[in-house]
Amino acid sequence: MTEDRVVITPWQVTGKIDYEKLIEQFGTEPITEELLGRITKITGELHLQLRRRIFFSHRDLNWILDTYERGERFYLYTGRGPSGPTHIGHMIPWIFTKYLQDKFNAKLYFQLTDDEKSLWPPPGLAIDEVRHWTRENALDIIATGFQKGKTLLVADTMCARTLYNIAIEVAKHVTYSTVKAIFGLEDNSNIGIAFFPAMQAVPAFIESRFAGRNVPCLIPAAIDQDPYWRMTRDVAPKIGFLKPAQIHSRFLPGLLADGKMSASIPESAVFTTDDASTAERKIMNSFTGGRVTVEEQRRLGGDAEICPIFQYEYFLLEPDDSKAEDIRQRCLRGELLCGEHKAAVAEKVKAFLREHQERRERAKGCLDEFMVKDEYFTHE
Repeated sequence: MTEDRVVITPWQVTGKIDYEKLIEQFGTEPITEELLGRITKITGELHLQLRRRIFFSHRDLNWILDTYERGERFYLYTGRGPSGPTHIGHMIPWIFTKYLQDKFNAKLYFQLTDDEKSLWPPPGLAIDEVRHWTRENALDIIATGFQKGKTLLVADTMCARTLYNIAIEVAKHVTYSTVKAIFGLEDNSNIGIAFFPAMQAVPAFIESRFAGRNVPCLIPAAIDQDPYWRMTRDVAPKIGFLKPAQIHSRFLPGLLADGKMSASIPESAVFTTDDASTAERKIMNSFTGGRVTVEEQRRLGGDAEICPIFQYEYFLLEPDDSKAEDIRQRCLRGELLCGEHKAAVAEKVKAFLREHQERRERAKGCLDEFMVKDEYFTHE
C-alpha cells in the first residue's frame, strides 16, 4: 500500500504530514528555543500550544517582538470560512490567538469569509446558508473569550465596500497565473474565487489604512492558510504596507482512521454544539493508536503520535505537561488501554463543551457588539 499523497491547500488537507518538511517546502522558519525564550520574557509564560510546539513555524516573529519591545503595538488578524458548524479543531488557533490578545493587549480583526464559501468549493453554498453559518460561527468565536471592544468580527459581505477598496489595490499586483499556481485553480474555476485572495489579504493592511500609518500585523493560523499570506507579503511593499508576520499551527487530527475532519462527516470531529451523549459516542467510537487486542497492547504498546484521543489531550484538554507526558508514556508501555483512555477523554470533552456552550449562549446577547459593518469604518 502506498501512502496517501500529501495535499495542503486552504481548502484541502490530506495525507500524513511531515511538519519539518513543510517548513522547507513553504519557506517558513521553525520556532526555536531562543524565540520561545523571548516570548516568555515578554509574556511571563508560554502558552501550552507553544510549549508543545502546536505552533511550530513562523515568518518574521522576531521582527514583531522587536517592534513590540520598542514600544510599538501590533494587531492580530485571523479568520474562519463559515461553511458549517465549528469543531474543536477550528478552535485550536483561536484559543492561542486569545492568549496573544491578552498578553500583548492587541486589537484583533477576525475575518469571516462568507463570500469565499459562496464560491468554493463549487458550486458553493447559497448565500442565506452561509449567513446562517456566519452567525453560528461568530457565537463560537465570541465564546472563546476574545475581548469586547478590541475584537472586530468582519464578515466580508457586511463590510464589502470597505474591504473591496483595498482589495482592488492588492488585485492590481497579482496575476491570474500567480493565483492559479499558488492555489491550484483550474481554467474552469469561477472568476470569484480567482479574485477572493485579494479580499483575504485586506485585513493584513486595514489597520494601517485607517490609522494613517503602518501598523505591524501578526497572523496566527493553521499552516494550510500560508499560501494566502505568501501572496499578501509579496504584494505589501508594492502598495506601501508592511509585510504581515505569521505564526503557524499544526492540525488536530480527525477521529476517524483517515485523519480528516469534515463538517460533512459528523463522526470525524466533535462539534461545539454536540450534546454530551453525541460527543461521548464519537470519542468512544474513534480510531486510536492502539493494538488489535489487549494482549498486543500490553506487549507492544500503543502509538500516541497517531492517536487522536491522545492528541485531543495534548492539543487542548490536559494543561499539565507532566500529566500529558505520563499519559504518553503509559500508552507507549501498553499500560493504558484504549477503552480506558477514551472514557477519560470523553469526560474531559464533555466538560469542555459544557463550559463553552454556556459562554456560547451568553454570546447571543452581545453578537452586535462584536460584528461590524461598513459604517464602523466610516465612523472610524
